[in-house]
Amino acid sequence: MDLSLLIPAYNEQARILSTVDSVRRFLATRCWTHEILVVDDGSADDTAHVVEQAMAARPGLRCIRGTRNRGKGGAIRLGLQAATGDVVGFIDADDKTDIAALDEVFRQLQDGADIVIGDRTLAGSDIAVPRRAYRQWGSGQFRRLLRWWMRLGDFPDTQCGFKFFRAPVMRDLFERMRIDGYMFDVELLLLATQNGSRVARIPVHWRDDADSRFRPVSGSLRNLWELARIRRIHT
Repeated sequence: MDLSLLIPAYNEQARILSTVDSVRRFLATRCWTHEILVVDDGSADDTAHVVEQAMAARPGLRCIRGTRNRGKGGAIRLGLQAATGDVVGFIDADDKTDIAALDEVFRQLQDGADIVIGDRTLAGSDIAVPRRAYRQWGSGQFRRLLRWWMRLGDFPDTQCGFKFFRAPVMRDLFERMRIDGYMFDVELLLLATQNGSRVARIPVHWRDDADSRFRPVSGSLRNLWELARIRRIHT
C-alpha cells in the first residue's frame, strides 16, 4: 500500500523537522512507499520556509501552504487534496504519538478496517507523560458530553491525533464535513458511524506536550459551538 502522511502544522518552525525526521527514520525501515506532506495552516512564523528548505535533502517530503489559518480540520482537508496514497492519515506536528503504531494500522487495514484510530484509553496504551490534572479532568467531562449529546460512546478518545484511512473513505467523509476546527474529529467519527464504516481502535504510545496551544476558556467555547453545529447539521 502507498501511504500519504499528513502533518498539519501551525507555528511549528522550532520542531517540525524533528517530527519529520522521526517519521522518516521509522518509514525507512518499512517497505511501504510513502510521502510526507506538511500542511502549513497559515503560520505566522517560518514553518513553511523551514520545510521547503529541507525538502531537497529529504526525498518524499512536500510542503502544502495554506493561505490563512483555518484550523486543524481545514489543514487536513487541504493536505488530502494533494495526497496520492492508497492510505492517507495524519499525526500531530509535535510528535506526541509514537509512529511505530503504524505497523498495527496496516495490519488492521489488511484485515478489512476502513479507518484506524489511536485510542489512549485502551489497556495496551502507554502514556509516557500524562496530561496535567486539569486537562485530564476536562477530557473526562468531554467524553461524557460526547456520549450523551453526540451518541459517540463507542469512541472514548475522539481527539487522539493519530488516524488513518483508506483514501476513498477519507475523501468521502471530508466531502461531507463542515468543521475546520478541533472538533472535526468528532464530525468525522459521527459521519463514519452513520456511514457504516468499519473503525478499528488501537493502543498507542503517547506523551503529553507542555507546549499545548489550547486555551481553556476560549478554546472550550469554540469547541462547544462546533459541537452544536455538528449536531445541528448531522443529527
